[in-house]
Amino acid sequence: MSQPDDRRAKRNVAVLFTAHAILGAQMPVNIILGGLAGFLLADNKALATLPISLMLLVTMCMTGPVSLFMGRYGRRLGFLLGTTAGAAGGVISTIALLVGRFELLLLGTACTGIYQSTQGYFRFAAADTASEKFGPKAISWVLAGGLLAAVIGPEVVRTTADFFDPVPYAGAYASVFLLNVIGSFCFFFLEIPKPRKRDPVTDGARPLGEIFRQRTTLVAVVCAMASYGVMALVMTATSLAMDGHGFSTAQAADVVRWHAIAMFAPSFFTGSIILRFGHLRVIGAGLMFLTIAGVIAISGVELEYFYVSLIALGLGWNFGFVGSTSLLGTTHFAAERAKVQGINDFFVFGLVAFSSFLSGALLHGYGWTTVQFAMIPALLIAAFALLWLAASEPEPLHEF
Repeated sequence: MSQPDDRRAKRNVAVLFTAHAILGAQMPVNIILGGLAGFLLADNKALATLPISLMLLVTMCMTGPVSLFMGRYGRRLGFLLGTTAGAAGGVISTIALLVGRFELLLLGTACTGIYQSTQGYFRFAAADTASEKFGPKAISWVLAGGLLAAVIGPEVVRTTADFFDPVPYAGAYASVFLLNVIGSFCFFFLEIPKPRKRDPVTDGARPLGEIFRQRTTLVAVVCAMASYGVMALVMTATSLAMDGHGFSTAQAADVVRWHAIAMFAPSFFTGSIILRFGHLRVIGAGLMFLTIAGVIAISGVELEYFYVSLIALGLGWNFGFVGSTSLLGTTHFAAERAKVQGINDFFVFGLVAFSSFLSGALLHGYGWTTVQFAMIPALLIAAFALLWLAASEPEPLHEF
């Protein structure tokens, strides 16, 4: 049997890896500074994390339209639309800090949310031209670009946050504009054919109800929601929690840096691990790491506890989310891709948005330990779903 030719897929992976490394750096900037900037500008300090929550809410609302847009006009145009919105978000957020307007900061982060809805499809685009065997590796390698983003983002905060001194943080948001401009050039090298118009009958597209009645589809979505939602719940509150315990912005940035490294560094190997041990074992390992992160976080508030907890949180996200994404790719045909991916990300980022908003309210009202206990329901639901699928008869899996 001849080996599939994945040369074009590998080229696309290289392009998307680079794009993720550059453009993904704006996420650590927003996570590190979103709550701090919100606290600076908001009259009601319980709304400090609202900029992050709104960003994720817009991401949720835009995932469906963005997926359908890409399904009609192609990945490249969709990604360029995202970088345009991201650049606008950086400019508006900078102005918001310079003039001291909380509502402008919300508008800027909303634009960033539009960008984030397109970045979520980098991982799916990696598999568009990949063979069935290369698909999990392609997804994993593209997400590995976040490792460089994890280094670039906190460094942007360190070096540019005070560029417009005495106004804090504005310089970092201005740098977000430049990241989007530079990163947009990557997509001109992307080689993913524009989708042709499909006939649901001749192309074998099934009704959504039939697809989501599959156990595998349901479990993939539930585990992706839990992995990302739990991570967002804790990560959103981290900078504010550290500030409340006397740590500096630079120390918070370094903790988030190592968290992001833990999120993306395993991606160089996660695809191979999935091929060797299977999706369910990898997702299960992710849920275990997320649980360990919560246990460590409630054990102490010294600096080393923040480091170790957030590193475990990053590892848990990687195994849980990459495993779930790869598993979802086995449940549908190419003609169903835009609809299934859009609905998946709608639910994933819906829980992420809710988690990030809940995070700020819990931290402000009840403290860091309560944020950790709030992880339990999502982790239990995901664990039971995984066990339910593992105990069921295996379903036939389709190609990417």
